[in-house]
Amino acid sequence: MQRLRTFFKRHVLLVGLAGVVVPLLSIIGLQYWSLRKLEKTSIVAGTVAMKNYLGGVQSEVRGFYKSNAEQALTVPAYSIRGENLRGIKQHFPICKVEGAKRLFITSFEPGRAAQTLYFDANDSSAGVEPAQQEARAVQFAIAPLRLYAEEGTNITESMVWMEDHDAENLVLLKPVIENSKVVGVTGMILDPEYFCRVVLPSKLEESLKKFYPEGTDANVIVTAYDAQNNVVISSQKAKGQDDEIKANLPYFYTYKIGIRSRHMTPEQWAHWNFNYSLSLSLLMTAVLIGGIILALRTASREMRLSQMKADFVSNVSHELRTPLASIRVFGEFMKLGRVGEQAKIREYGEHIETESRRLTQLINNILDFSKIESGRKTYNFERAQVEEIVAETLKTCEVRLKQSGFTIVFQPSPRQLPAAVVDRDAVAQALMNLLDNAVKYSEQAEKKEVTVRVAERDRAINVSVTDHGIGIARDEQKKIFEKFYRVSTGLVHDVKGSGLGLSLVKHIVEAHRGNVTVESEPGRGSVFTISLPAAESVSDREETHGKSLESEVWSLESR
Repeated sequence: MQRLRTFFKRHVLLVGLAGVVVPLLSIIGLQYWSLRKLEKTSIVAGTVAMKNYLGGVQSEVRGFYKSNAEQALTVPAYSIRGENLRGIKQHFPICKVEGAKRLFITSFEPGRAAQTLYFDANDSSAGVEPAQQEARAVQFAIAPLRLYAEEGTNITESMVWMEDHDAENLVLLKPVIENSKVVGVTGMILDPEYFCRVVLPSKLEESLKKFYPEGTDANVIVTAYDAQNNVVISSQKAKGQDDEIKANLPYFYTYKIGIRSRHMTPEQWAHWNFNYSLSLSLLMTAVLIGGIILALRTASREMRLSQMKADFVSNVSHELRTPLASIRVFGEFMKLGRVGEQAKIREYGEHIETESRRLTQLINNILDFSKIESGRKTYNFERAQVEEIVAETLKTCEVRLKQSGFTIVFQPSPRQLPAAVVDRDAVAQALMNLLDNAVKYSEQAEKKEVTVRVAERDRAINVSVTDHGIGIARDEQKKIFEKFYRVSTGLVHDVKGSGLGLSLVKHIVEAHRGNVTVESEPGRGSVFTISLPAAESVSDREETHGKSLESEVWSLESR
């Protein structure tokens, strides 16, 4: 029970947020479900009506050509035997056959080559010579029936079928059957121009009146497309509507017809109303949730900052107490005369000096942070060699590093570097903080080595500090430069610090118009790089360089 109370006390804003958000989301969920159901019903109704219209047009086109073919292509079997074939014209209708540009009849008499006669669809009494493409399409179409005739295959029903091998010469066929055997075939070559000019517009209009009683005033736009998807017929110009449903036409399969809404459809109205009402609810909920989240975030940040400040005080107290205790112990030994050897006196003196420097660095960090927070921090810029500053700083750290069992490898630039306009003490302080950070988080590492490199790249002086410590997770690499922030690894509780070092490094480097970056992987160490802008001319480089350092790599190893 006590744990539950503690949880509510610590997360009162989160609990309040949940108490407001859950009911609101429940109401919005119910509204969303009902409106979405209505919208889907409307969409289905509208879509079914449009598909029914397209099916009606397909049926009208199919019925028109099938009816014409049944009437025009029915001939008796005896009329295509022998010389009777020459008089077949009297068996064709005298009237015009709509939708066809050629009629033809072929006889499959045993022992004779197949004979095919062609007639004008407008006057079936006159024989004609077909175009080469037409004749080829007909011969291809009747080939299966010729094979049936030669093999004597039984066919019980004479029905019209389609051959669409040539899109420009579509053929409707009807076999001539006698005693269940194919003895011939009649057919027509369809006229695409007539279909596009006469048949298609009339069938579109007839079906429109049938499925939409208001006819051309219906709230739909009907469009026909050719094989290249060009508009052939349209009841009205579309104005960006994108709900078109398309279907292929029978026989003229390269043509398509489409239907879409002229104005906003009922389902679109339902969807718009759904979006409008739901958007208002979501907006009000978002504003409320946003306010609560903002308050929660502010409170959480203040609590976190308060905790970090408490940790800071605790860590700083420890950091101050440790060097002071060492100084006091070594000072008492020397005061009481317990140390008589000069080597021991020198060693104790070095310890006192090292701890004093450490104490001074910590106090300087705190004072500098206070100045930065109050906006009173100033820098004394001068032209100097960054490489010299780095070397001097490393020498001052030599004793402490030896005492900690660390080796520092210094790799200066192999060539003369340009000068930079810097505050020598500030740059040294930034480097000291990076070194202190590297040593602290490498205490448990197998390889106690820190590498410091100085190099020039893109008119910038880069100083990098590489360690082999615990490393930093990728999602924390930007946060480590925040004040009081410390990485959340399990080992961090064994490492004391103020949480100000890297924050001061960032401020110092940015004050020099530079930047500091980090590359790290957990368990594989870290590389911190300070990049400072170089002086702007070669003369500055020669004027301020002074004495150059040795090019070879040298190391300060523990002895």
